[in-house]
Amino acid sequence: MAEPTILIVEDEADLANLLKVSLLKEGYKQINTADSIEKAWISFQQTTPDIVLLDVMLPDGEGYDLCRRIREVSHIPVLFLSAKNEEIDKILGLAIGGDDYITKPFSPKEVAYRVKAQLRRAGYQIQETPSPVAQAIQVGPFVLNSDETEVHKDGTLLELTAKEVGLMACFMHNPNRILSKETLFERVWSEDFFGSDNTVMVHIRRLREKIEVDPSKPVFITTVKGLGYKLVVPKELQR
Repeated sequence: MAEPTILIVEDEADLANLLKVSLLKEGYKQINTADSIEKAWISFQQTTPDIVLLDVMLPDGEGYDLCRRIREVSHIPVLFLSAKNEEIDKILGLAIGGDDYITKPFSPKEVAYRVKAQLRRAGYQIQETPSPVAQAIQVGPFVLNSDETEVHKDGTLLELTAKEVGLMACFMHNPNRILSKETLFERVWSEDFFGSDNTVMVHIRRLREKIEVDPSKPVFITTVKGLGYKLVVPKELQR
């Protein structure tokens, strides 16, 4: 069977690139991207992809509309990517023909595994590319080791607690993306949030004291008022 072609429809360039890199690491080579419904439809007609990763909110409409178009001519797997995490949104996505519904923020590696599962059901078997059990992640001056237990900054090991490493892992998997206190708490503490604002705030403050030059004027972990926090890498430190 020919090598599968993947179409990523995502208007956030950084996220689209992260997904593409993750899929390349899993052995997929035919990957196209589009940042709008119309560009995606043109790509779909020209390249006839075998699977589509489809953002719900796009500049020229909703991904649901593109899914309907695709379903008129094809039964290939469509995986929705969305910041909408209400049950009704997931039901709608699946009802109009989606095969999976993945809520943001997510790990690009998780998406890659879901793609692999969908393609396997469609009869594709991808030869694994030789690689370590896991790979380190680098974002600006920070490096998260392969088993996500240590973080280095500019080559120096940071003395972080387990929770602080967990926070850094969340941020480094989602650079330049806003993460709410609820999302951070549920991912790092593996518990329901129930208004644990202070817990997250205290740990963010302590983390800043260890990674920022001036914790009172954070450059890396910034606060987005009313929304949460995000890891920002200044252009001069991007690698």
